[in-house]
Amino acid sequence: MSALLSLSNVTKRFGGLLAVNSMTFDLQEGEVVGLLGPNGSGKTTLINLISGALPPTAGSVHVAGKEIAGLRADQIARSGIARTFQLVRILPSMTVLENVQVPAAFGAKSHWGGEIDRIARTCLEQVGIAHLARAMPGDLTYIDQKRLELARALAAEPKVLLLDEWLAGLNPTELQDGIALIRKLQSTGITILLVEHIMEAVRALCPRCVVMNAGALIADGTTEEVLADPNVIAAYLGDSHA
Repeated sequence: MSALLSLSNVTKRFGGLLAVNSMTFDLQEGEVVGLLGPNGSGKTTLINLISGALPPTAGSVHVAGKEIAGLRADQIARSGIARTFQLVRILPSMTVLENVQVPAAFGAKSHWGGEIDRIARTCLEQVGIAHLARAMPGDLTYIDQKRLELARALAAEPKVLLLDEWLAGLNPTELQDGIALIRKLQSTGITILLVEHIMEAVRALCPRCVVMNAGALIADGTTEEVLADPNVIAAYLGDSHA
């Protein structure tokens, strides 16, 4: 079975710094995979390479068999990649609904007219903030701003959703709500690559994990196997989390 997302020897150099070093792994359609690693290990840089925020120095990235490495971010979005950011990025001068209409217009299928409104409202309902459609983003609580950003990513109708620490900064109740929401997305069959430090969420959501350290792949396997791997424990988790 061919992979939906395939990375082969993806590398990024910033001058003399090797930030991502020959990363190679595949995601099958419908998989939810955790991307783990200590701070500075290259996880967000890798997400930036996949999504087009940065061009790779070397290597290839394929989505459904199509090479996307080095394409512009808008071209990659149209190929079926959408992402969230560590820090919420919303359009503060536009309403919640208008924020979600934008990616519906410029995502994978480029909708127009009434279809944009339908998709935007569907995505807001999917993340639980349809009742806030007319609100301004700055008036939302933190978790609802996170929900808005997720709705924006979903409105692009991606084949692959990249979640970069989407659960970070939530209190315990919000965290459980966030886990439940991502689990609901799982049930739709969407493919997700999840960058996360919260092990409770990783165990709840990710049957498989890929682990980076110093820009390189150090483990790829079931979550149980990976979290028990001595190399992972030494690089990232610490003995108390083993």
